[in-house]
Amino acid sequence: MKPGLSLRVSQHLALTPQLQQSIRLLQLSTQELSQEIEQMLDENPFLERNTEEAPREEFGLAQADTPAQTDDAVTEVALYSGAESASQSSLEAKNDPDSSAVDEVPDWGGDGTTELVPDDGEWGGEAPARQHTNDGDGEADPADLAHRHESLTDFLHRQALSLRLSDIDCAALRFLIESLNDDGYLEDPLEELAAGLAAGDPEQAEELVHRFTVALRLLQSLEPTGVGARNLAECLILQLQALSHDGVGDPDTLQTAVCICRQPLDLLARRDVRRLIQACGASEERTRAAMALIARLEPRPGRPFADVERNTIVPDVLVTRSGRSGQQFSVQLNPDVMPRLRVHDIYAGALRGHRGGDGHQALQQRLQEARWFIKNIQQRFDTILRVSRAIVERQKNFFVHGELAMRPLVLRDIADELGLHESTISRVTTAKYMATPQGTYELKYFFGSGLGTDTGGNASSTAVRALIKQFVAAENPVKPLSDSQLADMLKEQGIECARRTVAKYREALKIPATNLRKAL
Repeated sequence: MKPGLSLRVSQHLALTPQLQQSIRLLQLSTQELSQEIEQMLDENPFLERNTEEAPREEFGLAQADTPAQTDDAVTEVALYSGAESASQSSLEAKNDPDSSAVDEVPDWGGDGTTELVPDDGEWGGEAPARQHTNDGDGEADPADLAHRHESLTDFLHRQALSLRLSDIDCAALRFLIESLNDDGYLEDPLEELAAGLAAGDPEQAEELVHRFTVALRLLQSLEPTGVGARNLAECLILQLQALSHDGVGDPDTLQTAVCICRQPLDLLARRDVRRLIQACGASEERTRAAMALIARLEPRPGRPFADVERNTIVPDVLVTRSGRSGQQFSVQLNPDVMPRLRVHDIYAGALRGHRGGDGHQALQQRLQEARWFIKNIQQRFDTILRVSRAIVERQKNFFVHGELAMRPLVLRDIADELGLHESTISRVTTAKYMATPQGTYELKYFFGSGLGTDTGGNASSTAVRALIKQFVAAENPVKPLSDSQLADMLKEQGIECARRTVAKYREALKIPATNLRKAL
């Protein structure tokens, strides 16, 4: 073969670093985005928060000493709740060097709608989402309450300070408090705790067991009632004994409840009234009253002291009713999760004034990275808003009538409507939450497969689960509905659903099986 030259045209897609960053920011949750922004603020000197106070004096320059600015000197981006396109509001050049109103908020749309831009102090890993005062009509912020929440160990240690104990008893009590789990239970036996400290000395271990036994009684006398229990039965008995000591409730009912807790708890879980009557020797009426009393007790004494910060959900999108009829809904981004960032004007001006110097190319690259980071964040919020509006438009009946009116919806439907890829919709709807009049839900909650109906249409799996929950709530506890009966009832509603599918939905709803729901 002879060598030769040929011309070939091809097309391929290259994932640039900017595109990779945009994809990565899109799939981050609110907390992860906060950490990403904090890391970028630490690493890139050209990126800063857009504060109300001009930062020039902090770096030794007065307002009048600021050099003239050009289009590439300062770049500022504000994230608007009503933004329709990232390209329309991604970058804004500041050309006036004497302008002090760097944070002025322009009117948006001219219809009285205000811009939702958070204060700079609201964004950060440890800062609350928005500062609220608890005086007057203001409401305390959940994130701020989470930071101020007292742990169970701190609460118990504070109570222990009021007890007059010897040094060794105080140390034993502190050791037991530190050995509790998050629910307030003492999982390890006293013998094992003592053996771990005695280091093989039997006499010392025996002495420690005695000290721990005394300390355990003191621990179980503290608040919350039931703390320091070794198992669920002991926790319930401690609470019942406290009620009896305080003179709350009928003594005979309390005594029957204690007797029930001393029986195998699976009888109580199965609500086997007949065997509990035989074991406790009480009447059926009193046994049922005792079971109702036990159901009102707290099985996890440490629950009120749990770390609520990790369970606090800050919605990314807010959906509110609009219009007189209440059938229209307004969708906007949550201002508490929207950062306001800009390129540092002083550093950008200094870089422009020293072109060709040492390291200029590297600094210019860092400046471009800051601009791309701001633009990608803007695109992230714009995409979330577009997807959220499409979801609200498709699931409008859900926001009016509840989950029974949920329609089948898959990722492809939203992707085709917005001209995006399914993977993009999947990234947008992961770990993003929407606050609605019906409650706060993850965006993925509004997607569900469809089940065939007699009319030829489809019913959403979410609506089917809601129907199953409704059927179970209205069933006779003596004769609970089986999965086959639930499937037949759904068929009467025109929904074709197999028994195995019903069992899968029931388990997803955490509804026990028929034998566990039956009241014997």
